[in-house]
Amino acid sequence: MNIMMIENLTKSYGEKTLFKDISFSINDGDKIGIIGINGVGKSTLLKIIYGIDIADSGSVNMPSKTRIEFLSQDPNFDPKATVLEQIFKGDSPIMKLIQRYELALEKLENNPENKEFQEKILSLNNEMTAQDAWETENRAKTILTKLGIKHFDSKMNTLSGGQQKRVALAAALIAPCELLILDEPTNHMDNNTIDWIEEYLTSRKGAILMITHDRYFLDRVVNKTLELEKGNLYTYPGNYSYFIEKRLERREIANSIEKKRKNLYKKELEWIRSGCQARTTKSKSRIQRFEIIKNSKVDLTQEVLDISLGQSRLGKKIVSIKNLSKSFDNKKIIDNFSYTVLKNDRIGIIGDNGIGKSTLLNIIKGVLNPDSGSIDIGSTVKIGYFSQKTTHMDESLRAIDYIKEHSEIFEMSDGSKISASQIMEQFLFTPDMQWTYINRLSGGEKRRLYLLKILVAAPNVLLLDEPTNDLDIDSLKVLESYIDNFEGPVISVSHDRYFLNRTCSRIFSYEGSGKILEHTGNYTDFRNFKKSIIPDVLVKNNNKENTSKKPKKQAQLKLTYKENLEFQSIESEIESLEALLDKLENDMNNNSRDFVKLNELLKEKELVEEKLLDKMERFEYLNDIYYKRI
Repeated sequence: MNIMMIENLTKSYGEKTLFKDISFSINDGDKIGIIGINGVGKSTLLKIIYGIDIADSGSVNMPSKTRIEFLSQDPNFDPKATVLEQIFKGDSPIMKLIQRYELALEKLENNPENKEFQEKILSLNNEMTAQDAWETENRAKTILTKLGIKHFDSKMNTLSGGQQKRVALAAALIAPCELLILDEPTNHMDNNTIDWIEEYLTSRKGAILMITHDRYFLDRVVNKTLELEKGNLYTYPGNYSYFIEKRLERREIANSIEKKRKNLYKKELEWIRSGCQARTTKSKSRIQRFEIIKNSKVDLTQEVLDISLGQSRLGKKIVSIKNLSKSFDNKKIIDNFSYTVLKNDRIGIIGDNGIGKSTLLNIIKGVLNPDSGSIDIGSTVKIGYFSQKTTHMDESLRAIDYIKEHSEIFEMSDGSKISASQIMEQFLFTPDMQWTYINRLSGGEKRRLYLLKILVAAPNVLLLDEPTNDLDIDSLKVLESYIDNFEGPVISVSHDRYFLNRTCSRIFSYEGSGKILEHTGNYTDFRNFKKSIIPDVLVKNNNKENTSKKPKKQAQLKLTYKENLEFQSIESEIESLEALLDKLENDMNNNSRDFVKLNELLKEKELVEEKLLDKMERFEYLNDIYYKRI
């Protein structure tokens, strides 16, 4: 079923055309990923489709009852609202009903003897049951828990930026809609959370349109890829791996066509220069054809970053860490950690959000001091630190002036020298963009400019804090290639599994209570290692302090009366659904030749499987609270 038709959209900002006359359709079941370098207009396209930006020309057509949910990169929220209040701010009838129920419940809790409030709750209880709104509320709490938000009464202004993004994502996921639009849903999420989002979106019904630079995520979730390149849109009916293969084929075909055009143009140009006059109809027609051939040139230049920059000499002594410890507000972040950084080290730092992964980088850089222990840095070490934030950038500067703050001439790895303007062009900053004020660049373009500023300083030790956030895939590929050729250690904090597998040969995993687990190998090697060890050993070794503090935190969560009733019956409901699945599979085997009946059974099986998945997730959530494991 067709959900939306996008026809001949054009959008420009000043003299820059983002896209021109692009068209595509969105069908039910489409899971679409949009790919393109930073600044080509990916986020703008999403905003136009959602209706918060306007195209210069073209149209977005959809049935009148089509519901759309949108997760922006910087979601808005009510700072005084609780997590649950923020979640249920949608405009659908069920959301409005839940809002009324939550408000009435709050009033009753403050005035438990008030009969008017009691009657109101009773009435709303019946209405919630009639509209099956309990399922939506339960699903919201389950999703929030999976995303790491466990205290539903917390005010939004008390949450970190990453937690606020998770609440916004949960709100988008639970809202009933035909089209879900997500702009960078995996940014600032830890690896375990991304794994869960992958599974959820893969099994979700309805259409999805999203921007993400997570290549594993694109491979596992997406079934259609849109590429924005130089104002054009190309459609590929497959995931990221399929896109890579077919894009190469498309470019080869374009090269072949352009080669034939050039040959034909050369022949026609010779004819024109021979002095033939347009006296006959045939000659006039040929001259017109020559003009068409001349003007049909295809731009085949590929926007590829080149950062073959020079770097400073590095001596034998680099960074020596001995018995390092660091705490914040009595929370142990690093506990008695020692390590000697080697020249060829490629280290990836992983762990849950909020656990303090960036702390080690900040101590090495000198931004933070350790509580105890020592860190000894060699005299030849020149650190390049790519931090998560670009707030330190003076956005009143033009882009080229920001680079010239370091130097106007730069040395390349082969010893040649180039100007600031030339090196910016190699980094995909056109002459017009170079003279653009930083505050007018996109978020991804600012990150690319910031990365360039760090690399032109010729560091010999790289500290990268979430380098994949807001960098497009092509930029990431070149950064990975740069790391391959970098003659010094690289330490990266990252949630990007592809980047960790591609660049790291050692993993530092923050396990809690300040314990850092070291493992030789990339991210996948480490995950396989973790699966092979006994979970109880990790709990004993890494979470002793958490165990003693846990009961106080758990006491804040308890099952409501209705949730308690639900918990008592949910296991039998799961057993019934599993039995029904077994029966449906037997019926399918018995009706394998009756295609009409088989199709009916398949549809019923999909519905039962979806319901079973919801029940199992709900059981896990209730079980954790009941036994006070959260």
